Amino acid sequence: MTIQVGDKIPAIEIQHKTDSNVETINIVDLCKGKKVVLFALPGAFTPTCSASHLPGYVVASDELFANGIDLIICLSVNDAHVMHAWGEQQNVDDRIMMIADGSAHFTKAIGLEEDRDATGMGIRSQRYAMVINDNVVDVLNVEAPQKFEISDAQTILARI
Repeated sequence: MTIQVGDKIPAIEIQHKTDSNVETINIVDLCKGKKVVLFALPGAFTPTCSASHLPGYVVASDELFANGIDLIICLSVNDAHVMHAWGEQQNVDDRIMMIADGSAHFTKAIGLEEDRDATGMGIRSQRYAMVINDNVVDVLNVEAPQKFEISDAQTILARI
């Protein structure tokens, strides 16, 4: 079943790489008491993700923070090392937390996995963005397959 507006996010462990190590974090603990934008995409270093989706949030990060967002999370079904390297390549600095859902546990728990085995990518996340307020989904924009129209930073900014 796909997560819906008004649902609580599931307590799933995800990973985040710092400069010195890989940390395992429960996403509920990470979002507790915060207003969070979490956007997810099919893969690090992939065309739309690298050219538009992540860069759009980098550019809009100051405006999102100015409008009450405490944390911006980029999540993908990649490992923590790949997410960290991609964040460095995209100059996210401390504006966006690059989260790895390497085995797609969170992605599957919220019902937003996508089978891309035919293209050699395996199980990935659908492209979406959500606003989470103290672990409850306030906004959820899930893209249609192969689309990038409603999960971008400007659309989310207009919804908060």
